[in-house]
Amino acid sequence: MEILLANPRCYCAGVDRAVQIVELAIDTFGAPVYVRKEIVHNQFVVNRLRDLGAVFVEELSEVPEDSLVVFSAHGVAPSIHEEAKERQLRVIDASCPLVTKVHLEVLRFVKEGYHIAFIGRKGHEEVEGTMGHAPDHITLVEDVEQAGTVELPSDKKLMVLMQTTLSVDDTKVVVNALRERYPNLELPPTEDICYATQNRQDAVKEMCETGIGLLLVVGSHNSSNAARLVEVAQRRGVPGYRIDNANELSPDWLNGVELIGLTGGASTPDEVVQSVIVRLKELGADNVRMCTAAEENVVFQLPLVLKEAESKFPKRQPATK
Repeated sequence: MEILLANPRCYCAGVDRAVQIVELAIDTFGAPVYVRKEIVHNQFVVNRLRDLGAVFVEELSEVPEDSLVVFSAHGVAPSIHEEAKERQLRVIDASCPLVTKVHLEVLRFVKEGYHIAFIGRKGHEEVEGTMGHAPDHITLVEDVEQAGTVELPSDKKLMVLMQTTLSVDDTKVVVNALRERYPNLELPPTEDICYATQNRQDAVKEMCETGIGLLLVVGSHNSSNAARLVEVAQRRGVPGYRIDNANELSPDWLNGVELIGLTGGASTPDEVVQSVIVRLKELGADNVRMCTAAEENVVFQLPLVLKEAESKFPKRQPATK
């Protein structure tokens, strides 16, 4: 039994930046540092940061006045910034720059007179934050079924934008269904689905073509990008399972499997994937080889308030081994 390990996998630049922001904020300003929502959708990361002194809250009302609060990588609506200002909270925004790009697109296109069809998953924090920038000018479309029934205003120019962590294949189908009913629906000049989401999905596609009999995706239950990786494999006829850690790996899944595909969602630390490799070797895997679909070297700058503290921390290496 052999392991085919995806490259790239695990942390993307936006997640790495967000996690560093919380680490550096605790080191620079001391604990507690409050974080609205989970900084990224990974339980291992959240638990480790909690141990360092992060306090995770659902709403700003739980944060004492004059405290420091970090906004998660998924982005927030302007109303959240206003609430923080009213409560005199000190804010560090860890929103992924690629999510912020979509926020700016919303503001730009609404100003130009567009109504936006936004493809995303209802209830996801990124979707709530994005739609909060112009709620009266955005219609959420979750899937191809909704694309066939949703009513968009006939007196407006129409633009489609999308959640950054969706399946590349799924969004194409939804966009095509929308454009069948609304031929004048326009696409943004640049892709909304982030480079890391696409690269990780491409790696899974390549592993499926290589002949894996099973795909294991390491990622937490609320990770959108991890869930999409499982779907990419399943739609190619390959059984796929999302596991949070090595303890969730079922030996029964390995029966009759000679080649196992293994990857981690963009919010997953590579050390958790490495622990899964250890467990697979205990269960009989005797070799690990790499499946490389792309090389990543994207780095996002930290907020200025934390730049000085950055030098105290060793640079993280991308998960490519």
